[in-house]
Amino acid sequence: MKKTVYMMRHGQTLFNVQHKNQGWCDSPLTELGKEQAYVARQYFRDNNIKFNSAYCSTSERAVDTLELITDMPYTRLKGLKEWNFGAFEGKDSYLNPPSPFGDFFKNYGGEGQNEFVDRIVSTMTRIMEKEKGPVLVVSHGAACSRFSHYFDDYNDVIVHKGLKNCAIFKFEYENGIFSLKDLIEFDYDSKKKEWIRYFPEK
Repeated sequence: MKKTVYMMRHGQTLFNVQHKNQGWCDSPLTELGKEQAYVARQYFRDNNIKFNSAYCSTSERAVDTLELITDMPYTRLKGLKEWNFGAFEGKDSYLNPPSPFGDFFKNYGGEGQNEFVDRIVSTMTRIMEKEKGPVLVVSHGAACSRFSHYFDDYNDVIVHKGLKNCAIFKFEYENGIFSLKDLIEFDYDSKKKEWIRYFPEK
C-alpha cells in the first residue's frame, strides 16, 4: 500500500545567513525563517493536507519549524539530524571542499557521505513502516537532498541545487522505495509570492 510523506527543510537560520556550516550544531530561526514556516503551514491548509503523525530532527531549528506549522504531537529523532561536519561545525562554508564531499568530514570527526545517507534512509524507512500516512517530517537541507538522490531511479522530479528553506518534498512510499512526486518551494524573490514546482527534465 502506498503511503505519503512530506519531508521538508527547516526555515532560515542565523547560520544560513552567515554562510556557516550547520550540521549537528544549531542556530535560531530568523524572522524570515519563521515567516517561511508560516507560509508552509498555509500551503498545507490551503491544500487540505492533514497529517496522521509528525516527526522532526532533534535540532532546535527543525523543532521550531515544525511547531510553527502544526500544533499536533510529534516525535523527535536523532536519525533525522543533518550531516555531522565534525571539526567544520560552525565554520565558514567556503572552507568546505568541492561537492561531493564523500568521506572528507569523516577525517575530521564527522560523518562520511554513505554513513550519513544510510542513517537518513533507515530512519525514514522505519517511520513509514510504522505509520499509515500522510506523515510530516521536518529535517535539513543536505538530509532532504541526499535522501531524495538516493532514490533517483524512482523519482518523478529532479532535485536542483540551492534548495530553499522550508522546501517541501512529497514522497510516495511502498515496499522500501521512496518516490519523489513533487518538490514545492516558496519563491520569496517573486513579486507575486508564488509557490513554484520543479518538474522532471528527463
